[in-house]
Amino acid sequence: MVVTLREEFTVSERRACRVLDQPRTSQRYEPAPRDDEAALVKRMLTLVRQRPRFGYRRIAWLLRCESWRASDTRIYRLWRREGLKVPPKKRKRRRLGTSANGCHRRQAEHRDHVWAWDFVFDRTTSGSTLKWLSVVDEYTRECLALKVDRSITSEDVIDTLAELFAMRGVPKCIRSDNGPEFVARAIRQWTEQLAIEILYIEPGSPWQNGYAESFHSRLRDEFLATEVFESVAAARKLTQAWRDDYNHHRPHSSLGYEAPAEFAARSVASVRATPSLQQLSEIQPQPS
Repeated sequence: MVVTLREEFTVSERRACRVLDQPRTSQRYEPAPRDDEAALVKRMLTLVRQRPRFGYRRIAWLLRCESWRASDTRIYRLWRREGLKVPPKKRKRRRLGTSANGCHRRQAEHRDHVWAWDFVFDRTTSGSTLKWLSVVDEYTRECLALKVDRSITSEDVIDTLAELFAMRGVPKCIRSDNGPEFVARAIRQWTEQLAIEILYIEPGSPWQNGYAESFHSRLRDEFLATEVFESVAAARKLTQAWRDDYNHHRPHSSLGYEAPAEFAARSVASVRATPSLQQLSEIQPQPS
């Protein structure tokens, strides 16, 4: 049996520098800040607050214009020491809406004429986010879909609409805000192939999507504020029960205190054809 013993040796600084051919003064050098460094840093931070989009080179140029001894390398050293950086550029959101698409101007004339969709959020008892997608018929006030999950993408929106179209038919218009799930290119291409007009409301104007906002007010007041969601599965079960009660039993004041499903049964339906799920699956939008 062979045992290898490892010994540790302590080498003096003098001997280490001699072996490495390095002056000893380089190991003991401590940089001394210049007399004007504190004032220079203070002025640099003031300029950064005034011009947050400027990098260290522009700040150095401004300081030199004020007669400071501020080379690019010196300002870069102080810049890094203070943890400064230029904030990333912000992209403007896509704005597709117009006030002409508001519910007060483009009103539904019959069942399945105009649908409205939107999102509402809540949390489980553990603090996890829950997201509901609602689809409402503006003429009958029916809640056509109320999907809940932890996240809902534009592909999930397409799947939900495809099921509705196969069961109920294709509406003429869908009113929407400018949320990223609704302005996605996949959504717009898919609805264009089905000849559905998307009525994008003006950004920052939720009242133009008034039917969706009114429904969410009832949803929050009568359901989300009174129920406790322990999990996604529990939220789905409770959501389905509330939606059935809303459509078939809850009296709606704007419908003469009739339930939306009862009012819809007496309403004139859209004349547009009802596609099958196979036909809908053949329409493939291009990826966003």
